[in-house]
Amino acid sequence: MEKRDARQILEQKMKETRPQWSRKQPARPKKYKSSMQKVENYVVLDFETTGLRPGNDKIIQIGAVKYMNHEREETMYLMVNPQCPISNTITRITGITNKDVENAPVIEEIAHDLITFIGDLPIIAHNAPFDMGFLYALEDITPIPEYTVIDTVKLARKAITQTPNHKLTTLTAFLKLEHDAHDALGDCLATAAIYQYCYDRL
Repeated sequence: MEKRDARQILEQKMKETRPQWSRKQPARPKKYKSSMQKVENYVVLDFETTGLRPGNDKIIQIGAVKYMNHEREETMYLMVNPQCPISNTITRITGITNKDVENAPVIEEIAHDLITFIGDLPIIAHNAPFDMGFLYALEDITPIPEYTVIDTVKLARKAITQTPNHKLTTLTAFLKLEHDAHDALGDCLATAAIYQYCYDRL
């Protein structure tokens, strides 16, 4: 199952169970700059989470891969203890269990390390508003810069017109890429490959 399909399932479950009063909580303001620029140096970012709502739901896995001149240089890949139960639905989607994270660091221990890892490089993500929402939800822990963010969904819509949609697994199947879906590192590597494909065609 592709990640965005999984999010649709979660949205439906939350609509069915969420109290009426909580549906219209104000969204955090967007604090990053969207871009379609072509860059050679960047960090590809992906989170696995306990749900869809930044600030309420929690990060359970971080994938961040640094590319210099399109070559993979460094990787940050780790589990995060969300300090709350991981639902069966999330375990089914991601394969991550409560046991997997019980001895992992909490986000307060590693948020600053993630920001240091990214540095001043632009961020590339697939369906970027999701991952950036969770990143900026960490502002209570550590300052988050105003990043330049490139969304491979937007790039793929321009560069890849042969597919019925631009979900991550649809694109990886079209490009015949190996893809460990719903794993933060697997999704980062797939996103990087999609970005590099689009880069050469735009």
